[in-house]
Amino acid sequence: MHDHAGHSHGFGSHALEARRKDSRRRMWWALGINLGMLGAEVVGGILTGSLALLADAGHVLSDAGALLLALIAVRLASLPASGRRTFGFQRSEVLAALVNGLTLVVISVLIVIAAIGRFADPPEIDGAGVVALGFFGLAGNVAATLILARGQRDDINLEGALRHSAADALGSIGVVVAGGFVLLGGSPVVDPIVSLLIAALILLSSWRLIKEPFDVLMEAAPPGLDVEALGEAICAQDGVRSVHDLHVWTVTAGFGAIAAHVVVAQGADRDLITRRLEVALGDRFGIEHTTLQIEEEADQGLLRVENAPEQA
Repeated sequence: MHDHAGHSHGFGSHALEARRKDSRRRMWWALGINLGMLGAEVVGGILTGSLALLADAGHVLSDAGALLLALIAVRLASLPASGRRTFGFQRSEVLAALVNGLTLVVISVLIVIAAIGRFADPPEIDGAGVVALGFFGLAGNVAATLILARGQRDDINLEGALRHSAADALGSIGVVVAGGFVLLGGSPVVDPIVSLLIAALILLSSWRLIKEPFDVLMEAAPPGLDVEALGEAICAQDGVRSVHDLHVWTVTAGFGAIAAHVVVAQGADRDLITRRLEVALGDRFGIEHTTLQIEEEADQGLLRVENAPEQA
């Protein structure tokens, strides 16, 4: 016998919307800072001849694009569910994070190609101008990074924009180092070397932005959740005999879901058990979207009679 009474859609919508509102505000501030830095670094890179500065400007451009994409994703994710899209556009945040991660990989490859081309004939660069603009970019990147870092870090969409900004802050440090080295009389070959280091940092920062969205799209359980422990917690409830067809997945950051068939004792109060399970799953595992199909255990005596061989 089956009972579909255990279906909860509470999935913390108020908490999700509050998180998105906070993230949206932080990303708008960071976008304004990045646009100001972008204009200064592009002009400065052309005037000083510094590839490191232009590489950093390219990353600032990717930051601005990442922030715009993240803001669009937040807007889409906030739209209500309707028609065939019963979860709405919740995963737009995940897709935006994945695109941002892949963009970081592309940017790092382009910087490597440009840097290798400069090793044979490194151009002269204006060390003083590079240092000045490097410090300007560093100040802006640190400000944007701090604004984003104070948001809710479980928001993979916000994390995508943050990692772009943090990698760019490290890139600005590299720009200052390259300009300072040339200013002190060092070889301009340091410029492409620093560019390669910036590319490596960008590549490393892309890992989480590719891995976590991939896990979500592959219907993996929420990060850090022990599925076996969750199954044991269900079975530990009074009246529950076993659980099977247990599935746990992530719709978007902060929105975990579970579906399971729960076998209960004969005569047990199904509604009470369902409610207790929903509370336990929410309090202990942070999962508030549950679909629990309640099944009453079979009468073993009845099974023996039904399965007995027919008499001739």
